[in-house]
Amino acid sequence: MADFDILISGGGVAGLTAACIFGNAGFSVLCVDPAAPITDREAEGSDLRSTAFLQPAQALLQRAGLWDRLAPHAMPLETMRIIDAGGADGAARLTKSFAASELSQLPFGWNLPNWLLRREMLARIDELPGVEFRPGTGTAGLLTRDDEAIITLSGGARATARLVIAADGRNSPIRHAAGIGVRTTRYGQKALAFAVTHPIPHENVSTEIHRSGGPFTLVPLPDHEGMPSSAIVWMERGAEALRLAALEEAPFEAAMNARSCHILGPLKLASRRTVWPIITQRAERMSAQRVALIAEAAHVVPPIGAQGLNMSLADIAALLDLAEKSRETLGSGAMLDAYSRARHADIVMRTTGIDLLNRASMAGAQPLRDARAMGLNALYAFAPVRRGLMRLGLGARG
Repeated sequence: MADFDILISGGGVAGLTAACIFGNAGFSVLCVDPAAPITDREAEGSDLRSTAFLQPAQALLQRAGLWDRLAPHAMPLETMRIIDAGGADGAARLTKSFAASELSQLPFGWNLPNWLLRREMLARIDELPGVEFRPGTGTAGLLTRDDEAIITLSGGARATARLVIAADGRNSPIRHAAGIGVRTTRYGQKALAFAVTHPIPHENVSTEIHRSGGPFTLVPLPDHEGMPSSAIVWMERGAEALRLAALEEAPFEAAMNARSCHILGPLKLASRRTVWPIITQRAERMSAQRVALIAEAAHVVPPIGAQGLNMSLADIAALLDLAEKSRETLGSGAMLDAYSRARHADIVMRTTGIDLLNRASMAGAQPLRDARAMGLNALYAFAPVRRGLMRLGLGARG
């Protein structure tokens, strides 16, 4: 008999979420990650990005026993605002707001800092007797058989599992060991992530400002040191992003204030800055013998429209539904083939759509920026199309 029902490779937000969800569903789970999660905002190396959980994620987090822990820290996203600042002067020239109230009484979603998510997820794992988390342990080898997988861990120990879930990132060692290739699109972009405070309340509005190089996105956070606060993801072409990241604080604040169109008043840097590359990547397959790919092991998209982790949660939800229906045959070929079919079309659609949106947001030539503004205006003006786009962004298919 296998040591565990499920081994999860990767202890990021997606991997820890999966550990909570499958553990709460009664599966025995081992989750490993070569790095220990950092759960303090001020600690060196903490993940200062934030994650927006869209409406469908709430039910999944409740199934994991996580939502009650996260809700007190979550900032509702009531409105998604898009600003086009693609004119010659860089000022806001077109603003369109998409209100969640057009669809339901719920917000579009809830935003939380990634370091806090890790803290609360680890606390939940401690409550689950069937879940073991081993930080500082990675996966070094994979051997699969008809009835189980044998995983060699860093340090030489071995574990067996009926199902291996690869949640170990865009360079996934499990995906590589399973012989699954990827298709990668590089844009020459990087993203800066940091937190700010500002004098004007964000009023639960998430804003994407489009000019050139990529969007400048402000996402609501809880107040910080008595001031309204937002998380920012600022996408630029690689050389420009590195130049900005190297600026002293005062010139950096001047640059980010100009790029923000001053919509929240003077922004004040409230964290260190982190930089990471922007790509679109899709695995050629979602599964192999005894292996399922989820999250960035399966798909990577630019941070537009809060789609990244919510695609990952859709992976976990689909896999959970199949696992609960197939407890006796967990990890079988039939189950994993069904998982691949369940997720393939949605992943292709969303990775393709976000790729197109990112290319539009990068436009530098003035005619292309003008065309982008006209397209936004036309889509917004027709109410059925506007509501359809909002439903699609939340994960609905019809």
